Amino acid sequence: MTVVDICIHHLPEDLFTNQKMLNGFLNSAPRGFGEIVRVEKMDNGKHHLVLEKPAGHDNLDYVEGDYSVEAKLAVMDDAGVDYGIMRVPVWQEWLDLETCKAVNDNAAEYCKRSGGRLFFTAAVPPWGGKENIDELKRCIDLGAVGVQLACHYGQLYLDDPVFEPYFREIEKLNIPVIAHHTPLPVEWQSVVDYKNLRREYGRVIDQGIAVGRELFSGMFDRMPNLRMIHTMMGGNWFASTELLTPHASPKKESLQRLDSTSGEKIKSYLENNIFYDMTHPHSWGKTQVEAALKINGADHFMFGSSFPVFYGWMSQGVDFLTNEVEISDADREAVLSGNAKRLFNLPI
Repeated sequence: MTVVDICIHHLPEDLFTNQKMLNGFLNSAPRGFGEIVRVEKMDNGKHHLVLEKPAGHDNLDYVEGDYSVEAKLAVMDDAGVDYGIMRVPVWQEWLDLETCKAVNDNAAEYCKRSGGRLFFTAAVPPWGGKENIDELKRCIDLGAVGVQLACHYGQLYLDDPVFEPYFREIEKLNIPVIAHHTPLPVEWQSVVDYKNLRREYGRVIDQGIAVGRELFSGMFDRMPNLRMIHTMMGGNWFASTELLTPHASPKKESLQRLDSTSGEKIKSYLENNIFYDMTHPHSWGKTQVEAALKINGADHFMFGSSFPVFYGWMSQGVDFLTNEVEISDADREAVLSGNAKRLFNLPI
């Protein structure tokens, strides 16, 4: 059975030796908003890029050598993954246009060197404007199969009107958007004290808020063909489907505390506009994943490993979906490759 991993992280191989590229990453992080970024050397001599928020609380780690084409293909071979779709992990929230262009060129070169096994998504600042739109179109010409975005930029989630000009161009191009989680949600103070709560659940919260805001914003009424693929299984996938759209009460109530009129619209958005990256699915567990596939439909989920956060996640995820999750062969094929082939229009 063909396997496509839609969440393989990409950074330029020469990030730590190309000072202009490195400065593009380091200088883009908004230190004035508490993002602390530094490069240090590990005991084994490799460079290590660390991002903290607030100071002393690590959220991102990048290690020299993890992002080469050879490293990707070797792990894919070991895990039984045939194809991979690359994205820049989290940094797309900050990168300026010049650095994005260099990253996109590098990603396109990776794809050529991979022998057709790797594909890339365009990293472009999402603020509209001719220069950014031109870069998006250039990436499509280079072979990009989609667009990558952070699920919020500073204080703004993607339902904010400032992003609509960019989304309208994406909709015209008929390409999907991967909305990658950011290191922390906008309101992050309550989750920073404990590492796993911060680094895992913080991302889940961020995705749940992002999806919820998109569902209630009306953006899919204005852009009905826009397709958003959210990481961390959409965070709040179970609540988005039912809890956020309560059924009308059969009794006369003294006060209508919740809006029960938008249920059908929300269901249509979930059916047509919202899809999910099963970010390292084995971490969620058999019961959770089976429930997600049953509730939202196997045609809405795609395998993703987040390589190289943990090298083992790719093989663990493939084994989990192949041998542990109890679903039909048709659903298994859809999750492992069919949905990715369809949504990204992959030539495989």
